[in-house]
Amino acid sequence: MTKPSPPLPPAARFQSFDLLATLVAVVHGDGAVLFANAALEDALGSSRRTIEGSSFPQCFTEPHILSNALEGAGSNEFAALRYDAWLLRHNADPLQVHVIVAQTDRPGEFVVELLPLEQQARQEREERLIDQAQANKELIRNLAHEIKNPLGGIRGAAQLLQMEIESKDLIEYTQVIIHEADRLQTLVDRLLAPHRRPHVVGDVNIHEVCERVRSLILAEFPRGLRVVREYDISIPEFRGDREQLIQAVLNIAHNACQALAERIAQGEAQLTLRTRIARQVTFGKQRYRLALELHVIDNGPGVPDSIKDRIFYPLVSGREGGSGLGLTLAQTFVQQHHGLIECDSVPWRTDFKLLIPLP
Repeated sequence: MTKPSPPLPPAARFQSFDLLATLVAVVHGDGAVLFANAALEDALGSSRRTIEGSSFPQCFTEPHILSNALEGAGSNEFAALRYDAWLLRHNADPLQVHVIVAQTDRPGEFVVELLPLEQQARQEREERLIDQAQANKELIRNLAHEIKNPLGGIRGAAQLLQMEIESKDLIEYTQVIIHEADRLQTLVDRLLAPHRRPHVVGDVNIHEVCERVRSLILAEFPRGLRVVREYDISIPEFRGDREQLIQAVLNIAHNACQALAERIAQGEAQLTLRTRIARQVTFGKQRYRLALELHVIDNGPGVPDSIKDRIFYPLVSGREGGSGLGLTLAQTFVQQHHGLIECDSVPWRTDFKLLIPLP
């Protein structure tokens, strides 16, 4: 007879939990921690060695709720229990979490999963942005093609008509038709541009991208605007399309400067380009060890409340005469790098944050 395999130690049994972005602890019925995953270590600000063996209920502002939940799960009163609680953290404010308690396949052993409510809301928002971007992509492509074909016919018919008439007044009308058809053609070409242009991948230094954008912005707004650079020079190069990223950042920065028109006239406008490294972050339904955070921050009046939830939709603009394509194209270019753009805007501070995974 073959001897049965010895039981795996907790670290080996539960190592897959380290791949999760959610906070996970495996505890005994008395609340003693058997295993804590990496995300929980980060949230608590303590090492795994310190957490394991300690009383997990004491990590909450109301320990008795988790103790009662473990007791109820142990007596099979329920398969899983959910409730909201506040998690105590070392040298940080308490974190509001959604707690899920479930029994494992071993008696007296429980998995406690914690979903930060802010993170949960953010993930839902990111999922909406991704779904929205995909829907926009299909809508733009289909709509542009539907417009493009009859547009060529309208322009051609106007040109033929212009050749047949002699009245200068009537020729002016045909010229209006041709001019407007050309304008719409340009708009359609801009809508289709991201889907036509090949993705040219090479080594990208994000600070070269920022400096290029800075020089273009200062050339257009030489007075009344201060561009502040806050760079983390330790950020490594990564593979990407340099021209697409320049265009994405330029679109955001240009939109910001247009919103800053009054403050530029007063000499009080400020645009900040800030780069940072984010660690162990989750976006786009995936967890990344490292990611680039590029912030474009302005001290303008903020995004109008009426369009805050729709600023990445095509043809939505907060200013008169705007095409409403700048942010849509920026989001498309960043998503082609598996990234995402988020916006946090209040009066006198608007922060567009570009997140791109790093190797």
